Amino acid sequence: MSVLVDLIVMLGMLVVVPAGLQLTGAPELDRIRRLWPLFAVPGAVALWLPRGGPATVLAGCYALGALLLALHAPLRAVRASAAHRTAEIALFTALVTPSVAATALVAERSGHALFGFGLGILALTVPHFHFVGFAAALIAGLVCRVADGPAGTFAASSVPAGTLLVLIGYFVGDWAELAGAVVLTAGMWAVALLTWRTIRGSGRDRTTRMLFAVSSAVLVATMVLALSWALGEATGLPHPTLTWMAATHGLGNALGFALCSVLAWRRLQDRPEQAPPEQPPPDCPRTERPPAAPALTTSVRTNPPLTDLTDLKGRTS
Repeated sequence: MSVLVDLIVMLGMLVVVPAGLQLTGAPELDRIRRLWPLFAVPGAVALWLPRGGPATVLAGCYALGALLLALHAPLRAVRASAAHRTAEIALFTALVTPSVAATALVAERSGHALFGFGLGILALTVPHFHFVGFAAALIAGLVCRVADGPAGTFAASSVPAGTLLVLIGYFVGDWAELAGAVVLTAGMWAVALLTWRTIRGSGRDRTTRMLFAVSSAVLVATMVLALSWALGEATGLPHPTLTWMAATHGLGNALGFALCSVLAWRRLQDRPEQAPPEQPPPDCPRTERPPAAPALTTSVRTNPPLTDLTDLKGRTS
Protein backbone atom coordinates (compact mmCIF):
# COMPACT_ATOMS: atom_id res chain seq x y z
CA MET A 1 0.00 0.00 0.00
CA SER A 2 2.81 2.43 0.81
CA VAL A 3 4.03 2.62 -2.81
CA LEU A 4 0.55 3.42 -4.11
CA VAL A 5 -0.04 6.03 -1.39
CA ASP A 6 3.33 7.65 -2.11
CA LEU A 7 2.52 7.87 -5.82
CA ILE A 8 -0.84 9.47 -5.03
CA VAL A 9 0.83 11.99 -2.72
CA MET A 10 3.40 12.86 -5.39
CA LEU A 11 0.57 13.57 -7.83
CA GLY A 12 -0.96 15.95 -5.32
CA MET A 13 2.31 17.70 -4.49
CA LEU A 14 3.73 18.08 -7.98
CA VAL A 15 0.65 18.44 -10.17
CA VAL A 16 -2.67 19.07 -8.45
CA VAL A 17 -1.60 21.81 -6.02
CA PRO A 18 0.32 24.04 -8.49
CA ALA A 19 -2.28 23.54 -11.22
CA GLY A 20 -5.04 24.27 -8.74
CA LEU A 21 -3.35 27.46 -7.60
CA GLN A 22 -3.35 28.68 -11.18
CA LEU A 23 -7.09 28.05 -11.37
CA THR A 24 -7.76 30.42 -8.48
CA GLY A 25 -7.01 33.40 -10.68
CA ALA A 26 -5.46 35.10 -7.64
CA PRO A 27 -2.40 37.16 -8.64
CA GLU A 28 -1.08 37.19 -5.07
CA LEU A 29 -0.62 33.41 -5.34
CA ASP A 30 1.49 33.59 -8.50
CA ARG A 31 4.77 33.84 -6.63
CA ILE A 32 4.17 30.86 -4.35
CA ARG A 33 2.94 28.88 -7.36
CA ARG A 34 6.16 29.59 -9.27
CA LEU A 35 8.25 28.67 -6.22
CA TRP A 36 6.19 25.58 -5.41
CA PRO A 37 8.57 23.06 -7.09
CA LEU A 38 11.30 24.19 -4.68
CA PHE A 39 9.16 22.86 -1.84
CA ALA A 40 7.29 20.03 -3.56
CA VAL A 41 10.29 18.23 -5.07
CA PRO A 42 12.06 17.77 -1.71
CA GLY A 43 8.77 16.64 -0.22
CA ALA A 44 8.32 14.08 -2.98
CA VAL A 45 11.88 12.78 -2.48
CA ALA A 46 11.22 12.44 1.24
CA LEU A 47 8.47 9.93 0.51
CA TRP A 48 10.98 7.42 -0.87
CA LEU A 49 13.70 7.73 1.75
CA PRO A 50 13.82 5.64 4.94
CA ARG A 51 12.37 7.35 7.98
CA GLY A 52 14.96 9.47 9.72
CA GLY A 53 16.83 12.75 9.60
CA PRO A 54 17.24 13.30 5.83
CA ALA A 55 13.61 12.40 5.11
CA THR A 56 12.43 14.66 7.92
CA VAL A 57 14.45 17.62 6.66
CA LEU A 58 13.11 17.23 3.12
CA ALA A 59 9.57 16.88 4.45
CA GLY A 60 10.20 20.05 6.44
CA CYS A 61 10.97 21.88 3.20
CA TYR A 62 7.54 20.93 1.93
CA ALA A 63 5.97 21.98 5.22
CA LEU A 64 7.57 25.42 4.81
CA GLY A 65 5.97 25.83 1.40
CA ALA A 66 2.61 24.69 2.76
CA LEU A 67 2.92 27.20 5.60
CA LEU A 68 3.66 30.04 3.20
CA LEU A 69 0.60 29.02 1.21
CA ALA A 70 -1.57 28.94 4.32
CA LEU A 71 -0.47 32.45 5.28
CA HIS A 72 -2.36 33.77 2.25
CA ALA A 73 -5.65 32.43 3.61
CA PRO A 74 -6.31 35.03 6.36
CA LEU A 75 -5.53 37.87 3.96
CA ARG A 76 -8.07 36.62 1.44
CA ALA A 77 -10.63 36.07 4.19
CA VAL A 78 -10.29 39.73 5.25
CA ARG A 79 -10.63 40.98 1.68
CA ALA A 80 -13.57 38.75 0.78
CA SER A 81 -16.75 40.62 -0.10
CA ALA A 82 -20.15 39.48 1.10
CA ALA A 83 -21.11 38.46 -2.45
CA HIS A 84 -18.11 36.12 -2.70
CA ARG A 85 -18.06 34.90 0.89
CA THR A 86 -19.05 31.27 0.33
CA ALA A 87 -16.63 30.67 -2.52
CA GLU A 88 -13.87 32.35 -0.51
CA ILE A 89 -14.50 29.97 2.39
CA ALA A 90 -13.84 27.11 0.00
CA LEU A 91 -10.63 28.75 -1.23
CA PHE A 92 -9.57 29.45 2.36
CA THR A 93 -9.91 25.72 3.05
CA ALA A 94 -7.92 24.83 -0.05
CA LEU A 95 -5.05 27.11 1.01
CA VAL A 96 -4.89 25.77 4.56
CA THR A 97 -5.29 22.00 4.14
CA PRO A 98 -1.88 21.31 2.52
CA SER A 99 -0.29 22.48 5.77
CA VAL A 100 -2.26 19.79 7.64
CA ALA A 101 -0.96 17.21 5.18
CA ALA A 102 2.60 18.56 5.49
CA THR A 103 2.48 18.38 9.29
CA ALA A 104 1.46 14.75 9.12
CA LEU A 105 4.21 14.10 6.56
CA VAL A 106 6.93 15.56 8.78
CA ALA A 107 5.78 13.49 11.75
CA GLU A 108 5.50 10.30 9.71
CA ARG A 109 8.89 10.73 8.04
CA SER A 110 10.51 11.35 11.42
CA GLY A 111 9.00 8.12 12.72
CA HIS A 112 7.12 9.76 15.59
CA ALA A 113 3.43 9.53 16.39
CA LEU A 114 1.54 12.83 16.40
CA PHE A 115 -1.34 13.53 18.80
CA GLY A 116 -1.53 9.81 19.45
CA PHE A 117 -1.94 8.84 15.80
CA GLY A 118 0.22 6.02 14.49
CA LEU A 119 2.46 6.22 11.46
CA GLY A 120 -0.03 4.43 9.22
CA ILE A 121 -2.81 6.93 9.90
CA LEU A 122 -0.39 9.82 9.45
CA ALA A 123 0.71 8.44 6.09
CA LEU A 124 -2.93 8.31 4.92
CA THR A 125 -3.63 11.79 6.26
CA VAL A 126 -1.17 13.24 3.74
CA PRO A 127 -3.11 12.28 0.57
CA HIS A 128 -6.45 12.86 2.29
CA PHE A 129 -5.78 16.55 2.87
CA HIS A 130 -4.27 17.04 -0.57
CA PHE A 131 -7.30 15.70 -2.41
CA VAL A 132 -10.32 15.80 -0.10
CA GLY A 133 -8.91 18.98 1.43
CA PHE A 134 -7.21 21.06 -1.25
CA ALA A 135 -8.66 19.69 -4.50
CA ALA A 136 -12.25 19.17 -3.34
CA ALA A 137 -12.53 22.58 -1.69
CA LEU A 138 -10.98 24.34 -4.68
CA ILE A 139 -13.30 22.66 -7.20
CA ALA A 140 -16.31 23.33 -4.97
CA GLY A 141 -15.41 27.02 -4.97
CA LEU A 142 -15.06 27.08 -8.74
CA VAL A 143 -18.41 25.35 -9.14
CA CYS A 144 -20.02 27.87 -6.80
CA ARG A 145 -18.74 30.72 -8.96
CA VAL A 146 -20.36 29.29 -12.07
CA ALA A 147 -23.49 27.68 -10.62
CA ASP A 148 -24.45 30.07 -7.87
CA GLY A 149 -27.72 29.65 -6.04
CA PRO A 150 -28.69 27.24 -3.25
CA ALA A 151 -26.97 24.19 -4.74
CA GLY A 152 -23.72 26.00 -5.46
CA THR A 153 -23.70 27.62 -2.03
CA PHE A 154 -24.36 24.27 -0.39
CA ALA A 155 -21.51 22.63 -2.29
CA ALA A 156 -18.98 25.36 -1.49
CA SER A 157 -19.90 25.43 2.21
CA SER A 158 -20.46 21.75 2.97
CA VAL A 159 -17.15 20.55 1.51
CA PRO A 160 -15.08 22.76 3.87
CA ALA A 161 -17.46 21.98 6.75
CA GLY A 162 -17.23 18.24 6.11
CA THR A 163 -13.44 18.39 5.84
CA LEU A 164 -13.25 20.21 9.19
CA LEU A 165 -15.63 17.74 10.83
CA VAL A 166 -13.56 14.81 9.59
CA LEU A 167 -10.44 16.44 11.05
CA ILE A 168 -12.23 16.99 14.36
CA GLY A 169 -13.39 13.39 14.25
CA TYR A 170 -9.77 12.28 14.31
CA PHE A 171 -9.62 13.62 17.88
CA VAL A 172 -13.22 13.20 19.09
CA GLY A 173 -14.14 9.75 17.85
CA ASP A 174 -15.54 7.62 15.05
CA TRP A 175 -19.09 8.99 15.29
CA ALA A 176 -17.88 12.55 14.79
CA GLU A 177 -15.83 11.37 11.83
CA LEU A 178 -18.92 9.67 10.42
CA ALA A 179 -20.86 12.94 10.73
CA GLY A 180 -18.08 14.67 8.85
CA ALA A 181 -18.13 12.00 6.16
CA VAL A 182 -21.90 12.48 5.70
CA VAL A 183 -21.58 16.26 5.32
CA LEU A 184 -18.56 15.94 3.05
CA THR A 185 -20.26 13.32 0.88
CA ALA A 186 -23.35 15.50 0.48
CA GLY A 187 -21.16 18.41 -0.62
CA MET A 188 -19.12 16.31 -3.03
CA TRP A 189 -22.26 14.86 -4.58
CA ALA A 190 -23.58 18.40 -5.02
CA VAL A 191 -20.35 19.28 -6.82
CA ALA A 192 -20.75 16.20 -9.03
CA LEU A 193 -24.38 17.02 -9.85
CA LEU A 194 -23.68 20.64 -10.71
CA THR A 195 -20.67 19.68 -12.78
CA TRP A 196 -22.70 17.12 -14.72
CA ARG A 197 -25.79 19.29 -15.26
CA THR A 198 -24.34 22.79 -15.59
CA ILE A 199 -20.62 22.89 -16.29
CA ARG A 200 -20.00 19.78 -18.39
CA GLY A 201 -21.84 21.23 -21.38
CA SER A 202 -19.71 24.38 -21.31
CA GLY A 203 -16.80 22.56 -22.92
CA ARG A 204 -17.42 22.44 -26.63
CA ASP A 205 -14.72 19.86 -27.30
CA ARG A 206 -15.23 16.22 -26.45
CA THR A 207 -12.13 15.93 -24.25
CA THR A 208 -13.24 18.68 -21.86
CA ARG A 209 -16.75 17.26 -21.60
CA MET A 210 -15.34 13.80 -20.98
CA LEU A 211 -13.04 15.02 -18.21
CA PHE A 212 -15.94 16.72 -16.44
CA ALA A 213 -18.11 13.64 -16.89
CA VAL A 214 -15.47 11.31 -15.45
CA SER A 215 -14.86 13.57 -12.46
CA SER A 216 -18.58 13.69 -11.70
CA ALA A 217 -19.14 9.95 -12.02
CA VAL A 218 -16.08 9.05 -9.98
CA LEU A 219 -17.19 11.24 -7.07
CA VAL A 220 -20.41 9.30 -6.70
CA ALA A 221 -18.60 5.98 -6.34
CA THR A 222 -15.65 7.10 -4.23
CA MET A 223 -17.80 8.91 -1.68
CA VAL A 224 -19.99 5.83 -1.27
CA LEU A 225 -16.79 4.02 -0.27
CA ALA A 226 -15.93 6.81 2.15
CA LEU A 227 -19.34 6.56 3.79
CA SER A 228 -19.14 2.78 4.06
CA TRP A 229 -15.73 2.96 5.71
CA ALA A 230 -16.75 5.67 8.21
CA LEU A 231 -19.98 3.83 9.02
CA GLY A 232 -18.10 0.59 9.57
CA GLU A 233 -15.57 2.27 11.84
CA ALA A 234 -18.33 3.81 13.95
CA THR A 235 -20.67 0.81 14.16
CA GLY A 236 -18.40 -2.18 13.74
CA LEU A 237 -20.20 -3.27 10.57
CA PRO A 238 -18.08 -4.91 7.85
CA HIS A 239 -16.31 -2.29 5.76
CA PRO A 240 -13.36 -2.00 3.35
CA THR A 241 -9.84 -2.24 4.70
CA LEU A 242 -7.44 0.71 4.52
CA THR A 243 -5.50 -1.05 1.77
CA TRP A 244 -8.67 -1.46 -0.26
CA MET A 245 -9.67 2.16 0.41
CA ALA A 246 -6.29 3.41 -0.83
CA ALA A 247 -6.62 1.37 -4.03
CA THR A 248 -10.22 2.44 -4.73
CA HIS A 249 -11.32 5.57 -2.90
CA GLY A 250 -7.86 7.14 -2.81
CA LEU A 251 -6.82 6.33 -6.36
CA GLY A 252 -10.24 7.22 -7.74
CA ASN A 253 -10.31 10.62 -6.05
CA ALA A 254 -6.74 11.38 -7.12
CA LEU A 255 -6.98 10.42 -10.79
CA GLY A 256 -10.69 10.35 -11.55
CA PHE A 257 -11.79 13.41 -9.62
CA ALA A 258 -8.91 15.75 -8.78
CA LEU A 259 -6.73 15.33 -11.86
CA CYS A 260 -9.64 15.20 -14.34
CA SER A 261 -11.30 18.24 -12.73
CA VAL A 262 -8.13 20.32 -12.75
CA LEU A 263 -7.41 19.43 -16.37
CA ALA A 264 -10.98 20.21 -17.43
CA TRP A 265 -11.03 23.61 -15.72
CA ARG A 266 -7.63 24.41 -17.20
CA ARG A 267 -8.96 23.63 -20.67
CA LEU A 268 -11.84 26.03 -20.11
CA GLN A 269 -9.44 28.76 -19.02
CA ASP A 270 -7.11 28.10 -21.93
CA ARG A 271 -9.99 28.20 -24.42
CA PRO A 272 -12.22 31.09 -23.35
CA GLU A 273 -14.00 30.97 -26.68
CA GLN A 274 -15.75 27.84 -25.44
CA ALA A 275 -17.81 29.90 -23.03
CA PRO A 276 -20.87 31.96 -24.02
CA PRO A 277 -20.77 35.77 -23.70
CA GLU A 278 -20.19 36.98 -20.19
CA GLN A 279 -23.21 37.59 -17.97
CA PRO A 280 -22.12 38.77 -14.53
CA PRO A 281 -23.79 37.12 -11.53
CA PRO A 282 -26.83 39.02 -10.29
CA ASP A 283 -25.23 39.48 -6.87
CA CYS A 284 -21.97 40.88 -8.24
CA PRO A 285 -21.52 44.42 -9.60
CA ARG A 286 -20.78 44.62 -13.31
CA THR A 287 -17.16 45.42 -14.06
CA GLU A 288 -16.20 46.93 -17.38
CA ARG A 289 -13.40 45.23 -19.30
CA PRO A 290 -11.56 46.01 -22.49
CA PRO A 291 -13.08 44.33 -25.57
CA ALA A 292 -10.26 41.80 -25.86
CA ALA A 293 -9.93 40.79 -22.23
CA PRO A 294 -9.05 37.16 -21.79
CA ALA A 295 -7.36 38.05 -18.48
CA LEU A 296 -8.04 35.48 -15.81
CA THR A 297 -7.82 37.81 -12.83
CA THR A 298 -8.73 41.24 -11.61
CA SER A 299 -6.97 43.43 -9.10
CA VAL A 300 -6.51 41.98 -5.66
CA ARG A 301 -8.08 45.11 -4.21
CA THR A 302 -11.39 44.16 -5.83
CA ASN A 303 -11.33 40.66 -4.34
CA PRO A 304 -10.79 38.65 -7.54
CA PRO A 305 -13.05 35.67 -8.19
CA LEU A 306 -11.71 32.18 -8.13
CA THR A 307 -11.72 32.15 -11.91
CA ASP A 308 -12.76 34.37 -14.74
CA LEU A 309 -15.11 31.70 -16.04
CA THR A 310 -18.18 33.16 -14.36
CA ASP A 311 -19.37 33.83 -17.87
CA LEU A 312 -20.42 30.19 -17.95
CA LYS A 313 -23.33 31.29 -15.79
CA GLY A 314 -25.01 32.31 -19.00
CA ARG A 315 -25.87 28.65 -19.47
CA THR A 316 -27.71 28.51 -16.16
CA SER A 317 -29.59 31.80 -16.44
